[in-house]
Amino acid sequence: MANTSESGADLSHVRSWIFDLDNTLYPPESQFMKLVEKRINQYVVRTSGLAADAAMVAQKGYLRDYGTSLAGLMAHYRVDPHDFLAEVHDVPLDVLTPDPGLRAGLERLQGPRLIFTNGSVAHAERVLERLALTDLFDGLFALEDADLIPKPDPRTFARMTERFSVDPASAAFFEDTVRNLAPAKAIGMTTVLVGGHAFDVEADYVDHRTTTLDTFLATAILTPGDPAP
Repeated sequence: MANTSESGADLSHVRSWIFDLDNTLYPPESQFMKLVEKRINQYVVRTSGLAADAAMVAQKGYLRDYGTSLAGLMAHYRVDPHDFLAEVHDVPLDVLTPDPGLRAGLERLQGPRLIFTNGSVAHAERVLERLALTDLFDGLFALEDADLIPKPDPRTFARMTERFSVDPASAAFFEDTVRNLAPAKAIGMTTVLVGGHAFDVEADYVDHRTTTLDTFLATAILTPGDPAP
């Protein structure tokens, strides 16, 4: 199995730091994504004519088969993707709160910090502002930047790395959805699975695992030969 230590991970080779957004830069326990999922369900109900329960089954199937609910909807129905993104992300941000520990961990990182999300640009900007992290990130690659082709499609990884001139061999990718780490590992990135399920997943393309991102970043070894703080 890959490294299962939450503390003291050797990331001294990393020069580019790439982070998923939702359920990665804030804990899933906030239930924030449940609000988004509810809006998606309402959209699927209205578009498909299915009852709410059946729409939820379809929604989860789209996520599994296409990478996002939007991609599944576009494959089966005539939908305006930009209207979809605006509608489903129009949720209150009250449950999200800034985390000083996470901010301190991010501040330790030397090199560009990037957001790589299957959400929209506007959604990412709202969430980062709410988390008081906007100033720490040097770039954002959202679903619109990928021509609506979501992770884990390798084409989207190629486009993201090209956009920001990322050398995968010196990049780390932090993500809560394990399958999104596979294409990152395939091109040479160091992969970090984040979240409460991180230690329950068997995947040889996961290099590091952590339930708490702030602790992982606070204790990572960032300079060759130097101990973590």
